[in-house]
Amino acid sequence: MGSVLQLFSEYNIPGAFWVNIQLTLWAALFSLILGVLLVVMRISPISSMRIFSKAYVEFFQNMPLTIIMVFMVLGAFAQLKLSFSDVFSVNFFWLAVVGLSFYTAAFVCESLRSGINTVPLGQAEAARALGLSFVQSASEIILPQAFRGSVAPLGNTFIALLKNSTVAAAASVASESSSLMSEMIEYHANSIVAIFLIFAMGYVVLILPIGALTTFLSNKLAVRR
Repeated sequence: MGSVLQLFSEYNIPGAFWVNIQLTLWAALFSLILGVLLVVMRISPISSMRIFSKAYVEFFQNMPLTIIMVFMVLGAFAQLKLSFSDVFSVNFFWLAVVGLSFYTAAFVCESLRSGINTVPLGQAEAARALGLSFVQSASEIILPQAFRGSVAPLGNTFIALLKNSTVAAAASVASESSSLMSEMIEYHANSIVAIFLIFAMGYVVLILPIGALTTFLSNKLAVRR
């Protein structure tokens, strides 16, 4: 217990987890927006949009996240000169958010598509019979029901996003939890077990409420047919 208290006094462990939480929240927001656009394109009557959406999902689902993060630093930042701030720490934070968002959007799209598959085909046919356009039927009829049917897969996607936020270390986000854990192990090699337990329990504490909320909403919003 003494070694654990010493580690907490010497390092800003809650601050490191807070960086991961911020990465997760921003990436969840942007990936949700992009994921909705992708799933609308996936069910669009325009074949080029369907092809683009499918290619995007296949590409990012089969691309290791670490490679995306490294590209954000060595490719987007170093070669393409993409920059969000003159402050390196802020810039690398947002580069990591962009990488996480692009990656997670593919899984959000597939989660929503699983929800769309629960919507009876007659719903779309009825919308067309009423004279609604594709955008109107998608936004007012299909997507609201799809969200209700995809609460559980979306919850799992965002849980995975929280855990994936540790890969931000590959994008030079030095103040997040995995970077701090590596630093702590380097200087306190005799406390590896305590360090591991601190970070393992930290993620358990963060993930359990998300899982409980997802289960509650999934049962609450489930469509009874």
